[in-house]
Amino acid sequence: MRNEQEMMDLIINFAKADERIRAVYMNGSRTNPNVPKDIFQDYDIVYVVTETASFIEDKTWINEFGSLIMMQEPDKNDFGREIDFDFTKSYPYNE
Repeated sequence: MRNEQEMMDLIINFAKADERIRAVYMNGSRTNPNVPKDIFQDYDIVYVVTETASFIEDKTWINEFGSLIMMQEPDKNDFGREIDFDFTKSYPYNE
């Protein structure tokens, strides 16, 4: 398992290496100094990108972060339920 510094390096270096990525930030419990750290905390990462289509169509970029146990695409699951989604503006993945 990677340690915290290895994960941060991977996340940032991935962003630096992909010209479609303009910014990266983290939210969630890891950003809250009042939340005690534990082994179950995940990394809630947001990549700000120039376009979403290539990331949605070819998901092999996710493999850079390791083997998947599970992946959720919450907006895709709700698509067609009379909810207005514009996947060209944003698209979440939950791993």
